[in-house]
Amino acid sequence: MPTNLGSSAIMGGRWCRAGAIATQGAGRVSHGSELDRRTEPVTQVDYAALFGSLPTAYLVMTPDLVIVDANPAYVRLTGRPREDIVGRVVFDAFTLRPDSRDVPGQEQAVRLSLERARDSGRVDPMPLARYEFDDPSTGRTAIRYMSLVSAPVHDAQGDTSLLLQRVEDVTTWIEERRQGRDEPDGLEHRRRVEVTEAELHARALELRAALAAEAKATRQLASMAEAALQLAGAETVEQLIDVTAGAGLSALSATGGAIAVVSADGSIRLTVFGGDQRTFSGLRPDSDAPAAWVIRNGRPMLLPDRACDEALWEQVTDVYQDTGCLSWAIVPLQVGERIIGSLSAGWSEELAVASDPVEMVTVLAAQCAQTLDRLQVRAAEQLESAANRTISETLQRSLLTEPPQLERFALAVRYQPANLGAHVGGDWYDAFRATPDITTLVIGDVTGHDLTAAAAMGQIRNVLRGVAHWAQGSPATVLAALDRTLGSLQVDTLATAALAQVRLHEAGEAVFAWSSAGHLPPLLLTPEGTATLLVSDADLLLGLDPDTDRSDQRVTMMAGATILLYTDGLVERRGESLDVGLERLRTTAADLVDLPIEGFCDALLARMADRHLDDIALLAVRLEGTGP
Repeated sequence: MPTNLGSSAIMGGRWCRAGAIATQGAGRVSHGSELDRRTEPVTQVDYAALFGSLPTAYLVMTPDLVIVDANPAYVRLTGRPREDIVGRVVFDAFTLRPDSRDVPGQEQAVRLSLERARDSGRVDPMPLARYEFDDPSTGRTAIRYMSLVSAPVHDAQGDTSLLLQRVEDVTTWIEERRQGRDEPDGLEHRRRVEVTEAELHARALELRAALAAEAKATRQLASMAEAALQLAGAETVEQLIDVTAGAGLSALSATGGAIAVVSADGSIRLTVFGGDQRTFSGLRPDSDAPAAWVIRNGRPMLLPDRACDEALWEQVTDVYQDTGCLSWAIVPLQVGERIIGSLSAGWSEELAVASDPVEMVTVLAAQCAQTLDRLQVRAAEQLESAANRTISETLQRSLLTEPPQLERFALAVRYQPANLGAHVGGDWYDAFRATPDITTLVIGDVTGHDLTAAAAMGQIRNVLRGVAHWAQGSPATVLAALDRTLGSLQVDTLATAALAQVRLHEAGEAVFAWSSAGHLPPLLLTPEGTATLLVSDADLLLGLDPDTDRSDQRVTMMAGATILLYTDGLVERRGESLDVGLERLRTTAADLVDLPIEGFCDALLARMADRHLDDIALLAVRLEGTGP
């Protein structure tokens, strides 16, 4: 088992191989004969003497490439005293001559080989290296060909604590091969050449294996990046499972897998996939299933063969039949300190002792966990938004009552919440008799789109009704009294509003007078289809300055005329100027003026409110034909 997963025997609190099956308790292991043999006493070895007696040259370095030791064979090979090089960075101790004809970039190649061995934790052989040395015996420059192998030395935690470089001088063999001396004289010479060829052949095989492993790792990382990209685009848990079962398993070279998701109530939903099959089941949080165990303990588990699977979970036969997997790696899906599920990957063959699939499964699990967390957070937000929207809309509709029935006037009102999100709360309309001969019409919009805005709207609407009956006067007088009252009641909010009064004249027409607190202009429509926006200088919003002066506007309504009051959701569009929206309202309403008042409102909303992102409230009043 890999050392970076805990120890040679325990993986995530359990150790499981044929002949050494773990118990259910974390960290409690029942040792078999295989493990017992590993723990037999070993005769003490003098490693210093062993290192000094090695016939091949070895150099020992720190991970920062500082030389800490060299064996006698290395000192003899390089001709450099040990005390001359120990404590120095290897490339400072062995610098190339300024006029060296060595292969360009060779020092960098050696450096990269050492760094690969250090960072990957694996042996890294490299092709022949050509060096020029000063030969003290002749005073001339000597060319040497070296075969280099870099290897990491791991500490108890599996990290690289030292670097070991083996150096073999193959200069003689290279020169003789170049001179065509395939059969040199002397048995000793021939034996030396054969040994050298065998060593070089071994180095070539090691190098080929290293290059193949590097190519495989590159392909695997590319596949993992593609899986991560697809996971980032997943919009549902079902899509997450599809990506994991497809691109995810492909990146791991796995043949089956499973995702366990912890629900809000603590239950676990397990989805097992292999090939085109999907099976779903529920797991108890205290289940002995590996997926549930990993969630409870927050640690990975490796099951390298079917014997381990069957020892830990009796339902493994069904899983094997569904997926055909003999070995499994299970890791937690973790976001911060929270465990939100587990990811399992399975292979159709049993894992070798040196296999280490957990690291790559953990990488995929990190991407799955981020996606699952995003989907769960969004689902919770949508549920909360829907609940808030229902509460707000219920509260708002309870306040938006039907208008009164008036002689000679037809009134129609509409309220439509926003298309997106919980944007409910601020818009309102109202119509009531303030005096026997005056009907008050109100349209308004409180800032905000939540329960607070809905509550503020209810306060303003109710206070306005009382103020309108108490403060007899023009629309401007009523709005000014409302603003002062809201200030004294400490209703801390801002709102736009238009308050109008309609009164019949004996001649058959009506007077429509209004005052605007920062609200949009009313729209006047004649029976002939002429539409006019009653634009005037709007006064300050309610809630800004209770002592501000407010003004009145008035217009005469002839029989058949219609006046429309509305909120900004009807005309505003993202990325579009307000003037464009007002003009669209004017032309659309002119086309619909022949419809009855209720049909007029419905048709207007159908044409104008297809893409609205805000609430819409509107109130239409029409003076019907002449009568008593």
